[in-house]
Amino acid sequence: MNYGGLEEKHTLYDHSAIVIIPIPYDDTSTWIKGADKGPEAILEASENMELYDIESDSEVYLKGIHTTLPLIHKGDPENLADKVESKITELLTKKKFPVTLGGEHSVSIGAFRAFAKYFTHDFSILQLDAHSDLRNTYEGSNCNHACVMARGKEVAAITQVGIRSMCVEEKENINPDRVFFMHQLRNNANWKKMVSDQLTKKVYITIDLDVFDPSIMPSTGTPEPDGLFYNEVMELLQTVNCEHTIVGFDIVELCPNKVNKAPDFLAAKLIYQLLSLKFCTP
Repeated sequence: MNYGGLEEKHTLYDHSAIVIIPIPYDDTSTWIKGADKGPEAILEASENMELYDIESDSEVYLKGIHTTLPLIHKGDPENLADKVESKITELLTKKKFPVTLGGEHSVSIGAFRAFAKYFTHDFSILQLDAHSDLRNTYEGSNCNHACVMARGKEVAAITQVGIRSMCVEEKENINPDRVFFMHQLRNNANWKKMVSDQLTKKVYITIDLDVFDPSIMPSTGTPEPDGLFYNEVMELLQTVNCEHTIVGFDIVELCPNKVNKAPDFLAAKLIYQLLSLKFCTP
């Protein structure tokens, strides 16, 4: 299944600037299971998008969007991280723009490592998430979904946005100067610029869909109340794109609901609009 339901001529690997990597992995999530169904649901929903983006007055699919076969892994997340790192490194070497579709958030660890090794200077990670994900280990693994940003901190400076849930043990790993808790954003009209000012020249973005308010994104493993809304996230991404170079991103933690397809479409559209920002805005 190709992202966007594109004609073959717009999906050929050699002629595509963008490569989508579905990773249907859900072995460490701890409440609502189903993130392994997320990539397929996003791809299916994407077939129903209009390919003209109004805001950027563009058709980013003309840059070429290739969708790889799903990266299948069963078992421990440590080995998954190695597989993802290898795949992303291959794509970066070929000058492709990688977009990873989870799956649970542990799929991002290998991407962090690959990007950090490839962009050795001026590289940082922007996390949009309800959860800080800063446990050193969880359930016997240091690559569990609850540890993803602890692993990110090992390879790059991280900035965390939308956080509204964490355990008390994570406080010692939090950098208070680089976290934007959700309760702090409501009374700060300048928060998007403040986030952008923390980032380096090259930025990788990891988006856990539970950063959104569950009224518009109920289909996640842990839908936390009082999240961001779509326009707020897009305004932040626009600010970041204007001031930095986005080098790749991932979308994770969609647990699709067979009855409510709106969250699937939100995820698919978010990808397309972020790609439109990256490739089609001056």
